[in-house]
Amino acid sequence: MSAAEATWTWRRTWAQSVAHPGRLALATALLLASFAGLWVLYQVQPLPMSDIAVYRAEGAAAATGGDLYGFTVTKWHLPATYPPFAALLFIPTTWLSLGTLKVVCVLVNAALLALLIHLSCKAAGLRRAAHTVPVLLAATAVGLWLEPVFQTFVFGQVNLALTCLVLWDLSRPDGARFKGFATGIAAGIKLTPAIFAVYLLVTGRVKAAGAALAGFLVSVLLGWLVLPDASIEFWTRRMYETGRVGKVWIVDNQSLQGLITRVLHEPEPGLLWAVPALLVAAAGLWAARRVYLRRGLDSWGVLCTAVTALLVSPISWSHHWVWCVPLLVALAAHTRRIPWRRALLAAVTLAFTARTMWIVPHSGDLDLRVAWWQQPFASPYPLLGLALLAAVVWWTRKPPVAPAGSGVPAAARGPRAARPGPGLLSPAASPAQTSSSAASSSSASTIRYA
Repeated sequence: MSAAEATWTWRRTWAQSVAHPGRLALATALLLASFAGLWVLYQVQPLPMSDIAVYRAEGAAAATGGDLYGFTVTKWHLPATYPPFAALLFIPTTWLSLGTLKVVCVLVNAALLALLIHLSCKAAGLRRAAHTVPVLLAATAVGLWLEPVFQTFVFGQVNLALTCLVLWDLSRPDGARFKGFATGIAAGIKLTPAIFAVYLLVTGRVKAAGAALAGFLVSVLLGWLVLPDASIEFWTRRMYETGRVGKVWIVDNQSLQGLITRVLHEPEPGLLWAVPALLVAAAGLWAARRVYLRRGLDSWGVLCTAVTALLVSPISWSHHWVWCVPLLVALAAHTRRIPWRRALLAAVTLAFTARTMWIVPHSGDLDLRVAWWQQPFASPYPLLGLALLAAVVWWTRKPPVAPAGSGVPAAARGPRAARPGPGLLSPAASPAQTSSSAASSSSASTIRYA
């Protein structure tokens, strides 16, 4: 998007807000009510925000030269698990008291949630909603109560920040300066975003994949220059200690390994997890590549990659699934007043708000003794993720049909020009195109990214 277009868009946004003050007031009231509900919950059951305490301790260790991977904090004895580069970014958290830091964390996460909704709307083609303040405020008020988002607030996590960073980076146009670099930086903070570099590579965007690798290497180099001993310790030892992060079989873990351990009642499934994980990784990236090449839907390729990462990661806590926000926005963009699509959107929204994993017995080691009929309630997110990948594979089983009279197969004109069919993932109406492109391809849909 050009600077002039961006200025015009925000001017129109302000004009719309002034023209409809009632909508703005209602959305603001809804957001305040949502925060009031959060405050009431805090009075009944204070939010532990244990992870922000870990981040603060990491920042203190980095600032003072302490043992980054030798401490534990909080009553749960939580250790540092992120690369040394993350500890450098956490140094500013030591400038505030823990109480003040918790308040700042809640406010920053609320702002990041609004930003994530904005980026998700732009990626899904909902440009008007992306720049409409009442819509963003209302969606933020509702989105706060999605279980992964709410848990991010509860623990004081950085998931929303990393998701915003990756989604902003990957939804820029191909060829944009340093596209992929921010994704590499995100991987340097928390390793799982590294899979997006593989997605860029398998979709033929070698330059962006190289930029992602460069960003990751820069983060590793900075960590090594400032914290050489901690860097050697992490990259040669700590990153392989899955047990350091937590128990893989508890219901908090909504990864494929968590699902398998609970189904088999086996805390260490070994190859019974590793082989399915490899297959899901290959299938997920294949689905992401196909939806990009055959349907031209980069946003859905990114979503498939995100879901794949969450599935194959040894541990994906429920708050890691904040990718549900762009997923729900993408589904909402494709309802087109079709009842079954609206029902699907409602069902997926319910799955991310029902908190069924916390309803099944899970105290002590009861997670390993969940009855067969309770398994779907104990593992809703991995089951939903597998269903999403299967739906994308099924939908992209055939190349799209070329527009009548074009004489050229749609897939042969490149991923951005592929014409989506009437299936589940077909995008919302595209923005107005130029007169020249409309004359050459009047029925083609174009997805634009800013």
